Amino acid sequence: MSIVTKTGDKGTTSLLGGQRVPKTDLRIEAYGTVDELNASIGVALNYVKEENVKQILEHVQNDLFRIGAELAALETEFKKFPKITPQHTDRIEQEVHMIEKNLPKQTQFILPNGKNGAAHLHLARTICRRAERRVMACNASPEIIQYLNRLSDLLFIYARLENKGEDVAVNYE
Repeated sequence: MSIVTKTGDKGTTSLLGGQRVPKTDLRIEAYGTVDELNASIGVALNYVKEENVKQILEHVQNDLFRIGAELAALETEFKKFPKITPQHTDRIEQEVHMIEKNLPKQTQFILPNGKNGAAHLHLARTICRRAERRVMACNASPEIIQYLNRLSDLLFIYARLENKGEDVAVNYE
């Protein structure tokens, strides 16, 4: 089967379950932004130094596919897919707390820059915040919103971890 279907040539696309909607539908914007987030994490993985961070981010990428499926099924009768649960969010939150303990106390704003891994993680964080706004606009489940909120925290903490001990100017003056 070819990737070229021509079914979207008139500005519509299919949700899970087959319902066709305009490509400007809030759900399409939401899961498109989640897909963009996933791709940006994929880029960051090429630069991140810590193996543990890479493993967690690969799990996150799988979680983002779950979120995309859930968003693509909103307002449809299609319900056969794994969903994000509070346990997914708890896993992210625990990781944030664990990494936070090993970083210097944050006493000022941090510029979104630094080493390549940190810069890409900061970019992913900003895309995550936009995804969260888009997801909220289409009335997705509270679990997805909470997950994305914690994920942006995790991406921020990971960016700080990437810059830890490096000679980079990252503090706002």
